Amino acid sequence: MAMPEFARNMDLDAAAPVCTSTNTYYHSLIDWGDANDPLRKLLSPSLPAAGGKGIWGASDDEADYLAQGYRHKFRTSAFLMLTEAEAEEGVSPALDYVAAHPEIRQVILAGGDCFKLPTLKLRKLLKSLRAIPHVGIIRLSTRMPVMDPMRISDDLGLLRLIREFSTPSKPLYLMAHIHHPREMTDQAIRAFRSLGDAGAVIVNRTPILGGINDAPELLGELLERLELAGVTPYYFFVDRPSEESGEFAVPLSRAYRLVEEAKLTTAGLGRRARLAVNHDAGFVEVLAVEGGKAYLKFHASPDDDAGKFITADCPDDALWLSELPGSESRIGALQIDWTDSEDYGLRTSYVKRPYQIGD
Repeated sequence: MAMPEFARNMDLDAAAPVCTSTNTYYHSLIDWGDANDPLRKLLSPSLPAAGGKGIWGASDDEADYLAQGYRHKFRTSAFLMLTEAEAEEGVSPALDYVAAHPEIRQVILAGGDCFKLPTLKLRKLLKSLRAIPHVGIIRLSTRMPVMDPMRISDDLGLLRLIREFSTPSKPLYLMAHIHHPREMTDQAIRAFRSLGDAGAVIVNRTPILGGINDAPELLGELLERLELAGVTPYYFFVDRPSEESGEFAVPLSRAYRLVEEAKLTTAGLGRRARLAVNHDAGFVEVLAVEGGKAYLKFHASPDDDAGKFITADCPDDALWLSELPGSESRIGALQIDWTDSEDYGLRTSYVKRPYQIGD
């Protein structure tokens, strides 16, 4: 399929809010004669420009980082920014913060695709994190295996890095973002296999996006392909509605039905996948939507509400937890105490006041 002139000439990184990078490989997967091609929609220049939320991961806490620094939203987890510009300036203040807080047992590399960094810079960062004894889990968020799989499978240095820092006692977790089964090509599967052979534990998260993957047969096919590639389906999530991404919004009740119908098409471990919402109040699983009611469970929250169970009215058109009647009192309007901070020499950062054990 020929790529149109505008696609060949445009600044692809600047016009691709959803993707971590765009290239000839990914463009070859698109039917450029079909204006409704789902992969084409994911690259649509009409979406917010790079640096904005975009539609992939807009409700994903790993994309909801704070500029020039780090985020400590959940007691045991810290989010470190990881764009190439920040890597150039150095992340030692964030590393100092993590080292000074032994309650942080998990670090998530956020704010960009970790595999867009040069391998040597990524190695330096992972080595620094592995030197902090209380950090057991390091999570790497990426779209690279489906956007540019050759960056993974053909880079022996990167695979050596994964093999070095993903050990039996402290594995690296690779958090993939795969939106559509067509992204699971032979090349992408080869990239995932290479990462798995190097010792990475690979899981996937997928947003439910209207007009892109909101069909049970598509989600079911994705689950099947993930399983065959050795990628664990972790969860689907409902995208936070916004003015820019409104056309992709899917109501909670419909998203729940889509996921449940998709899971019924699988014969194996794909049925473990959950539907989740990353709300300001915390990470919430949608256990069920039935009879006009939503049944929700907190898995993590800044207020340590893990395990909290909530039943709320759920109108058919509700897109977000704040649209469930009475949700303000039951789910809570989180009041995060963000303060302008110059700690560790950060210039434009906002850092959440750190948790203390026993809070």
